[in-house]
Formats: sequence, structure tokens, C-alpha cells
Amino acid sequence: MRGARHEALSGWPSRCRRPRLSPGVAALVLVLACLPARAQIVERVLAVVGGQLILLSDCLAALRFGLVDPPPAGADPVAATLPALIERQLQLAEINRYLPPEPAETLVDERLRAVRGRFPDDAAFEAALAETGLGAAQLRGMLRDDLRIASYRQQRFTNSLQPTEDELARYYRAHAAEFARDGAIPSFEQARAEARKRLIAERSSALIADWIEGLRRRAEVTILYRAQGEPAASGLASATS
Repeated sequence: MRGARHEALSGWPSRCRRPRLSPGVAALVLVLACLPARAQIVERVLAVVGGQLILLSDCLAALRFGLVDPPPAGADPVAATLPALIERQLQLAEINRYLPPEPAETLVDERLRAVRGRFPDDAAFEAALAETGLGAAQLRGMLRDDLRIASYRQQRFTNSLQPTEDELARYYRAHAAEFARDGAIPSFEQARAEARKRLIAERSSALIADWIEGLRRRAEVTILYRAQGEPAASGLASATS
């Protein structure tokens, strides 16, 4: 019953939210997670974010389905992926307080097709689901939540960032060489749309980084995984190849 067990524990809560841990239960989880692992134990608690567990299988699923950037060559895949999962959980907890509109089913379908397209055929996709202990509905819920996060960030940090013409002109002058095509630098009029897009993206990224840092300061985040002196988790190396 691997799939059912993972659905109950997964760090990617969707429609069926995993209940928050009480302080006492959370403390017990931390103690158990620090005990020496036995060979037959598959799961491992990597972090606790505001009472929500992030598990070893969550890292595997994120990498296997391309939900996070692949780690650099030679890097510990768990250590490289865990920060992104922590940030995701912090953001998800925040947006769940405001209940933003659900994404259209067509958008979820499109994202799911993109994930399936990573695999050569349906059999390989189903094998990956079995490998990570996910059901198709649970994967769909993960993709839905990613869209909810993206929509919230777009509304809060991007839509309101409309630079003035003076700001665009200053940005263009400071980065004119970056707009060059075939060795020729376009005029400001020719580069205005691209300059606007880049300036908004830079400002949005800075605001989002500050927002996430604020979420981290307000939340209780306990990281249990330590890469130094520890072998890469079984199955993760192949997931990133």
C-alpha cells in the first residue's frame, strides 16, 4: 500500500491536506527522524516546515517529474532540491490563508501534458508514478498548487509593477548592450517592450525573494537533512539523469 501511505504523508498536500502536527507530535517526529535509519525504512523526514513534513520521497517526486530545477552535476540531489521544497511549502501555507481562485482545468491539463511529455510513453510515466508512490490525482493536485502559487505571485508582485517611461529609459541606457542583436544595439523605441519585460521581471524577483524570506522568518523551519558525509539517497541519482 505504498501509494496510500505516501498520500497520507506526502509533503505536497493538495485536495486532502495533511493535518498540521501538534508541537508534541512534531517533536516526536524530529526525534524519530534523527534515529539511525534501518535498511527496510523507505521514507525519511528531511525537514518540518510550519508543522508540515517534507519527505525523501517528495524530493524524488519533484525531480522525477521536473517540478524543480535539476541539481548541478555532481551535487547531492537532496541537498540541492530541499530548499525549493521548503520555499514551496512556505508559499503554499501563505496563499492558503487567502484562498486565491482555482486555476482553470485547462491549465492543469496543459501542465500535466507537459509533465507526461518528459517520458517516452505512458508505461514509463506510470512506472514513475509507482516509483514515487504517487497517484495520478495526487500529481494533478501538486501541479494545481504550483499554478495557484504562480497566480498569486503574478497578482501580488507583477501586475502592479508598471515602470514609468523615465524608468524604462534609464534601464535601457544601463543595459543597452544586452539588447544587441547580431552586433547591433536597437534604439530605445525598438527595445522598449523587452526592457519593460526585463525590468518588471527583475523587480518582481526581488520582491518575491523578500517575501519568501519574510515567510521563513515567521515560520518554524527545522532542517534535518545534512549532506556532508552522507551518501546520495537511493533512486535520486537516476531521477536527475
